[in-house]
Amino acid sequence: MTCSACRNGVEAPFDFTMAFHPIIDMAARRVWAYEALVRGPEGQGAGWVLDQVTEENRYAFDQSCRVKAIEMATELFNEPDGPLLSINFLPNAVYVPAACIRATLQAADRTGFAVNRIMLEFTEGERMEDVDHVKAIIQEYKARNLVTAIDDFGAGFSGLGLLAEFRPDVIKLDMGLIRNVHNDHGRTAIIKGILATANLLNLKIVAEGIETLEEMQALQALGINLMQGFLFARPQIAGLPEISGPDPAKVTLAATG
Repeated sequence: MTCSACRNGVEAPFDFTMAFHPIIDMAARRVWAYEALVRGPEGQGAGWVLDQVTEENRYAFDQSCRVKAIEMATELFNEPDGPLLSINFLPNAVYVPAACIRATLQAADRTGFAVNRIMLEFTEGERMEDVDHVKAIIQEYKARNLVTAIDDFGAGFSGLGLLAEFRPDVIKLDMGLIRNVHNDHGRTAIIKGILATANLLNLKIVAEGIETLEEMQALQALGINLMQGFLFARPQIAGLPEISGPDPAKVTLAATG
């Protein structure tokens, strides 16, 4: 089963590029993944790009994002066993999962970027028009050896119910839960609950939106090692940013000592 768009191939009707933002594995002291973030051709923010996405061009945009991210990542970090490439996708732009993944797989094959190093994220903030359809998408991606992730977890419409339905590989905690977590017992309690559930389901946790040393230390003390945020780097257009921030070994001692 397929659709005409999948058969014929389409491109977004407007130009855009990608910026790359690292996810740090603090325990291994390396970059675990780079997230590809859309930017305008002159450096405009993601909002400028997304404002041009309509019902008519949504599928073409989603497919073009995947292909462009893979092509650019291949030029930047395609070493064996290197970081994952994280790509955001729009569940409501996927019509037939097995067919709509074809361009992604073809781009990976053409560029030599390993499929098992591609992580596809969908945001909890996007209202699900058909939960069974999204579940089928994730099952198809996992069957193809792609990594799946829920982005902005804790900020959207369904919360923990998404985990029971979708069982992704990775949960990315929304920055709203992260902000000032070191001074907020409520946020700490919620994150502990999510961590306990994730451990039972064998899911990885990424904390995103980290901006301060105190936030990072509090999250490390809770057992979170995969981290993303301006504390470490800002996204760089068409390149990989220099990683800054505190030394992971020193932070570990400060958080547990």
